[in-house]
Amino acid sequence: MRYFVVDAFADALFQGNPAGVCVQEAALPAGLMQRIAAENNLSETAFLLRREDGDYDLRWFTPLEEIDLCGHATLGSAFVVFTYLEPERGSVMFHTQSGVLGVTRREGLLEMAFPVRRPERVPLEPLAPLLTEALGVNPVETWLYRDLLVLVDSRRDVERLTPDIGQMRALPVGKAVVVTARGEAGEDFVSRFFAPEMGIPEDPVTGSSHSMLVPFWADRLGKASFTARQLSRRGGTLYCELREDAVLIRGRVVPYLRGEMLLP
Repeated sequence: MRYFVVDAFADALFQGNPAGVCVQEAALPAGLMQRIAAENNLSETAFLLRREDGDYDLRWFTPLEEIDLCGHATLGSAFVVFTYLEPERGSVMFHTQSGVLGVTRREGLLEMAFPVRRPERVPLEPLAPLLTEALGVNPVETWLYRDLLVLVDSRRDVERLTPDIGQMRALPVGKAVVVTARGEAGEDFVSRFFAPEMGIPEDPVTGSSHSMLVPFWADRLGKASFTARQLSRRGGTLYCELREDAVLIRGRVVPYLRGEMLLP
């Protein structure tokens, strides 16, 4: 099976978030996909399968489980289609657990249309001491849309997080924790993403979290277009726009590896 590793939301190699992209000739059993993802040990491995209508089925697996939405591995999968599988294409549609997701080449970037996920504010007080202990910084507000969104005072607070993964697993809400603050010097907002329960202590760059971050910051900043930066060690830049029915997420992809998997 053909296999690619690409760095998504990256301006150069070894930046952004590395995604594995497997190109299936026929559908693999879910159990085998999970074992491959565990072997790859990347935040996500994507599995592509071309459909008779010319679209693609797309599934994503962390080292521990299948997930229903992944940004960087969708961007990486589109890059593989446009670069290696069907270079003549300018757009592609992926059929996923979260519906049909489109990716288009646009002005040197790849643009994804993702669902709008508006978080709701949840009381801070019960969570504040737990979050302070888990993150090493004081939360200002807490919001929830499946994942817990934690607003902190400054970009510096996001940078200096020293998460305690064990304490994070004990938090009573959210599958993952997104920490965010207003950006500086050309950045509208910054974030970091932690999902230890899914086998991802820290995700380098998380496209799917911006389905929640973009409407959150649109309401707060009174604008619809954003430059976002994820402040992991590798770091990554996302160019986002809020539409009525979608969050547009744009980024660059840099190829790292292509090869062949030897499967039983």
